[in-house]
Amino acid sequence: MNHAHAATRPLSSGQARMIAQAFLPDRIRDGYWDYWYSRTKLGSDPLYPGVCEALRGTTAPLLDLGCGLGLLAHALRGHGIGLPYRGVDNDAGKIARARLASTRVGLQDAGFDVVDLAREYPAHRGSVTLLDVLQFVPPDAQSRALDAAIAMLVPGAKLVIRTGLADGSGRAHVTRAVDVFSRVLGWMNAGPSRYPDADALRARFEAAGLRYEFTPLYGRTPFNNWRVVATK
Repeated sequence: MNHAHAATRPLSSGQARMIAQAFLPDRIRDGYWDYWYSRTKLGSDPLYPGVCEALRGTTAPLLDLGCGLGLLAHALRGHGIGLPYRGVDNDAGKIARARLASTRVGLQDAGFDVVDLAREYPAHRGSVTLLDVLQFVPPDAQSRALDAAIAMLVPGAKLVIRTGLADGSGRAHVTRAVDVFSRVLGWMNAGPSRYPDADALRARFEAAGLRYEFTPLYGRTPFNNWRVVATK
């Protein structure tokens, strides 16, 4: 009930390069940051294969809360998973680039919107993903995000979370340091607040009558990343 095996390998270099090409700039002066970020992230982090594995076989529409550049939409299509997808994020710049990349490669049934999750949650019924989001919001906002996501689930739908956990491990310290550095670089518009506690998550899922599993999802990285899947 608590632990499961997940895909721990990132995408192949060829798959990562193919998806990243959607983020090549129209003009050299626009820079190659999104391209190289996407290519490196997809080629080194087992996040997307792990999430695709969790969602395979589901049919409910998917809402990706805090979607960033929308890489999950590309990974899902690359894995042959055609769930209706909507990504939302409070970073208008990333959403604009996500829309452009989606249009370039003709992603079907995929949309992106600017939504400030600190103020509102979009209407949705289906599956939900929260990938590398919870640690960047304060505890009260974490609770609101989890309650909102759980309320969106329909029978057979899944809540898929990727997050670091507050377990005091060496990996946890490395994760926090890198998250802080991402804020310093300006890639994230917030620094880490508090990492979720696994027992608290379990209690919340049990109270909602959800089945759940916790799976290490750090692969060959030094980070304390876990995939948490709760099913209605």
